[in-house]
Amino acid sequence: MAHQALALVTVMVRDYDEAIAWYGEKLGFALVEDTPLGSGGKRWVVMRPQGGAGCSLLLARADGARQEAAVGNQTGDRVFLFLHTQDFWRDYAAMRAAGVAFREEPRHETYGTVAVFADLYGNLWDLLQPAGGNR
Repeated sequence: MAHQALALVTVMVRDYDEAIAWYGEKLGFALVEDTPLGSGGKRWVVMRPQGGAGCSLLLARADGARQEAAVGNQTGDRVFLFLHTQDFWRDYAAMRAAGVAFREEPRHETYGTVAVFADLYGNLWDLLQPAGGNR
């Protein structure tokens, strides 16, 4: 079978610019692309974590009541995304200093060091330094 890779995950947002600012300022993500998609103000907005490898986020402005209701709760209050790091304590300190809302104290599990945080809309993420390298 040919090589495949997960390239983008859609995160619904209320506003493109506030989401770009939050992911850039709080998590240090890079804006990879911001392309207008014609009428209606839709844009193709891609942000990538530091290091540039792996999956990126496609920020999609919610359109209509159903999508707006899902902003911030795309997975029914479960952890939605997993941000891997090679230096948990460095990134944890930087994110706290930037005002990221952690929902718990860091903990050590068999799979690594982890703490749950919420993005600007309330989606839950794990900041995770995997034990023994990346999973």
